[in-house]
Amino acid sequence: MARYTMTIKIEKNIVDYGIKKDEEEVQARPVRDFMHEEIARPDELKGYTYKIKTPLSDHAMYITINNIVLNIGTEHEEEFPFEVFINSKNMEQFQWILALTRVISAVFRKGGDATFLVEELKQVFDPQGGYFKKGGRFMPSLVAEIGEVLETHMRKMGLIEDEEFSDAHKALIAEKRASLEGGSKEAANADGQSPTFPPGSQLCKKCNTTAMVLMDGCMTCLNCGESKCG
Repeated sequence: MARYTMTIKIEKNIVDYGIKKDEEEVQARPVRDFMHEEIARPDELKGYTYKIKTPLSDHAMYITINNIVLNIGTEHEEEFPFEVFINSKNMEQFQWILALTRVISAVFRKGGDATFLVEELKQVFDPQGGYFKKGGRFMPSLVAEIGEVLETHMRKMGLIEDEEFSDAHKALIAEKRASLEGGSKEAANADGQSPTFPPGSQLCKKCNTTAMVLMDGCMTCLNCGESKCG
């Protein structure tokens, strides 16, 4: 039995190729979407608003972060931050706050790992000095506090995971903290509440909390476990 073949003349350069697959196989395979700048903004987004109050202003600041949900109804359903807005009655810093929100939102929509924004913002120091929050937490700048809000939000979404200390490390910190705080219940803050950490504690540069104390000849933070001795 004779076989016939057909010759096809290729008149253009070959720049790409692919393997043709069965149409049913392609349709059955779920397509997983990842965050990228081509994704259009839906008409409705899930938003979270955080309130921060600083001694720098008489008015509170409200930070709203909207999330987008991708792959809805599939095993790959994921939630990503999509945009951020900051609002306050204080208009003195309106220009740079607006610019900051646009840059952060652009990074969110670009896709990829945006958690680096947290550390970048938290490392911004105000040349005029920062301020202390309730509980002795030092905030180096307003930008750093905005970074802390982003960190809180990303932790809720599971994008940032807490650092886990060993059980021995946790037990040591708890033991030293208890021994240092023993008998100091009579020491109180101006508002009548007991201090969170022992009096005389120094500022920890890692977590910005006044919780650095001398333990076994080494400066150790009772809040985050940071140690000068490693």
